[in-house]
Amino acid sequence: MKIRLSPILLLSILIGCKQEYKTENTTVTNIDPKKEILLIGTFHYNNPGADVAKTKSFDILSEKSQLELEGISSSIIKYNPTKVFVEWPFKEQSKLDSLYALYKENNYFTNESLSDFYLKNEIFQLAFRVAKGNNLDKVYAIDYPETKFPYQEVMHDIESTNQLELKERIEKTIAQFTTEFDNMIESGASLKELTFAMNTKQMRDASNDLHINMFSLAGSTNDFNGVYLTSEWYKRNLYMWSLIQKYTSVSDERVMVLAGSSHTAMIDLFVKENRDWKIKELKEIINEK
Repeated sequence: MKIRLSPILLLSILIGCKQEYKTENTTVTNIDPKKEILLIGTFHYNNPGADVAKTKSFDILSEKSQLELEGISSSIIKYNPTKVFVEWPFKEQSKLDSLYALYKENNYFTNESLSDFYLKNEIFQLAFRVAKGNNLDKVYAIDYPETKFPYQEVMHDIESTNQLELKERIEKTIAQFTTEFDNMIESGASLKELTFAMNTKQMRDASNDLHINMFSLAGSTNDFNGVYLTSEWYKRNLYMWSLIQKYTSVSDERVMVLAGSSHTAMIDLFVKENRDWKIKELKEIINEK
């Protein structure tokens, strides 16, 4: 007589069983280790002023900053990520490949006509440095910029519905970020200190609270600019997370992601909801050196 188990009972049995197999002398537990993602949120070294929060510029080309970059990149190289992902439009991978090829041949910074972006941006200053140091063939573009962020329309909805408390919360959050960052620059904070500040739990929580919880409350029940902005922001970062996963192979135990701190704040949420991944912080890498 055949015994049939209901799907629910079968599932409970499978969950309750340890994944073990016996060898001749011992029992080995089959453990699938989590992949580590070195999540580095950063300010834009070239500071194009494209973000809602306008901050002061930092001189990434100074001798002090360049020495710090060497130290930071050396720690990451020692960590040995097998793939490096950056905030660059994923549809422009071929252009990034060409730039990285020049960098590997030491022909990138020899071009005296490089604009501020191509000279100072964190992709070329840090990500390329790490990738070359680890002998990686490629730096992966993961940004999905085909989204819209109607910030002005959102603020208009807030003002037209007299949501004064919400407006104050949004402006206070943005002002707090810019003021603290500017104060750190004026006080002579190092690149390492600035980067650590971009990756605290408090910073990520504040960024996600702004993008997910505050903007979505904007306007009346018939106004959806706020929730549209939230959904577009969520979409952009979810696409980035999707590309990270798709580009990561079984053999990649450690990968690095370098993107604006608000992007990594969202990616942090996605990683924590995935049982196969865990986050490694830059501060841990530096301290382990």
